[in-house]
Amino acid sequence: DLADGTTLFLDEIGDMSLKTQAKVLRILQEQKFERVGGSKTIQVEVRVLAATNKDLEQEIENGAFRADLFYRLNVVPIQVPPLRERREDLPLLVADFVADNARKGLGEKEFSTGALQAMMRHAWPGNVRELRNFVERVMIMCPAETVDEAEVVRLLGIAPGEDAPSAAGVDALYRTLSYKEAKKIFERDFLKVRLAGNEGNISQTAEQIGLERSHLHRKMKSLSLGEE
Repeated sequence: DLADGTTLFLDEIGDMSLKTQAKVLRILQEQKFERVGGSKTIQVEVRVLAATNKDLEQEIENGAFRADLFYRLNVVPIQVPPLRERREDLPLLVADFVADNARKGLGEKEFSTGALQAMMRHAWPGNVRELRNFVERVMIMCPAETVDEAEVVRLLGIAPGEDAPSAAGVDALYRTLSYKEAKKIFERDFLKVRLAGNEGNISQTAEQIGLERSHLHRKMKSLSLGEE
């Protein structure tokens, strides 16, 4: 009820359980709800902004997201390109995150040109959230005032001498596997590298890649990671 008469931002709505989705839909449709453990009906009027990094139409097909809630929310859709498609924004975002963390008492840091270039080569599957968390991690763990390329590579969890797949290998993969199979291989390889970079620390890895710890744990279980 604190949001009454204001705008409410719902982040990562694609991760809501079906039970929670039903409750949100009811509030949006009827503009009323009852507190947990209470019986009094409270009227609310809010404008809702919702965000997700999932394909909700695909989630609907998979039975993981309610179609009625999707259509209720999908009034004015805004597509935000992933960070990997707008890498030129990265230096500005880094500068903003550095300033924000400095205000929180983490001190001043400067990222060298080489460090920024290394970060621009990274895919950032967790998008801006992953970048924000990474900048904060660098500011905590890097003692030098200037962050160099080697430090970025180390903290991103890239193993020394690790090579990216060749173009021919990636092309062959895309030509022979289904989307679902290729996605599973990518997710498994990606998480293995990131977990290895953090010595298997799930909480630290989840923070770096922009996932909730519980979400990462479920993903690892579905990919049979940690059972080898």
